[in-house]
Amino acid sequence: MTSRARVAVLKTTPESVLEDYDRLFALAEVERYLPQGDTVILKDNISWHYPLPSANTTPWQLEGTILALQERGYENQVCVQNRTVVTNAFKGEDLNNYLPIFRRYSIPVLYNFKDCDIKWERYEPEAEMNILPHIYPEGIMIPEYFKGKSIVHLPTVKCHIYTTTTGAMKNAFGGLLNTKRHYTHSWIHETLVDLLKIQQEIHSGLFAVMDGTTAGNGTGPRIMSPEIKNVILASGDQVAIDAIAAKLMGFDPFDIGYIRMAHEQGLGVGDPREIDVVGDDIEGENWGFRVGMNFHRAMGWLSWYGPTKVLQKLLFRTPLVHGTSFMSEAYHDYYRWPLKERHVYDRWRETTTWGRLFDRYLQEGHLR
Repeated sequence: MTSRARVAVLKTTPESVLEDYDRLFALAEVERYLPQGDTVILKDNISWHYPLPSANTTPWQLEGTILALQERGYENQVCVQNRTVVTNAFKGEDLNNYLPIFRRYSIPVLYNFKDCDIKWERYEPEAEMNILPHIYPEGIMIPEYFKGKSIVHLPTVKCHIYTTTTGAMKNAFGGLLNTKRHYTHSWIHETLVDLLKIQQEIHSGLFAVMDGTTAGNGTGPRIMSPEIKNVILASGDQVAIDAIAAKLMGFDPFDIGYIRMAHEQGLGVGDPREIDVVGDDIEGENWGFRVGMNFHRAMGWLSWYGPTKVLQKLLFRTPLVHGTSFMSEAYHDYYRWPLKERHVYDRWRETTTWGRLFDRYLQEGHLR
């Protein structure tokens, strides 16, 4: 793809963040990407139901997006939630203060794992797939509800143990694949590129809004060191926004498989030299993030890439998968959260301006 992409980036504060999100949407020219009159799916990001800073869509990101869309005439907004084997969507939207915002702005919420909300159907992509037909020989299943609607992804700026960084492209993973999506981890970069191809076929519009007010350094998407960065980003190019976020974090976007492949296959612009960054000046900014290593990443490497990769079918496509899921849940929810990450969260709430803003959402239900 030779045309230049556009990514809007702003520095923000807790006092101005909602107004800054509105300005961000204007700079990113959202009307170019989302057709008027179409339903807009809000796809928030709950990487962990517990409210670890930087892991999940922030309440001000969600509220700012809803307000900016409403201001531009996008009245029909619907949030779609998904779950994973270790993440509870109901707990996540409650603990991260989304529910009062949904009520305040009358945003309906659908759950792609509830048959009464969303049906799944077999889909035959027009584009050539990299890997999904190999992973799903019985057919690729997608939510029927997604077809013909626009979608706005709401990721945060953070690292990821499997993909180095995670953002707009990775945010489609939970909503667009069924509960067997862990099958894809050995080919995660190819999978994300295939999902972007499918999104470009089924959605009437694509847009991404990324919150880096508190960014996640380390072994994400759950166990991270939150760092205050005061940045928000938006773009109609899913590849470009991920590339600029990666560059901010200190990574070369072309060293990240899903960004490089999507650029090479013409799905967006992954080369920062071909991206117009509008808004505030971030030239030369490098946060020096590193993914690092912990127990979960080590076990993930052994499971999906290491010498024990040959045991995948036994471990993940038989009832034994429930044992591996319990191990992950026990490690994160019963060890890491109460003994470590809960204290990180409490310190963030008590000692940072963004934590105090989160506390206001927690106490008041909404900012205003």
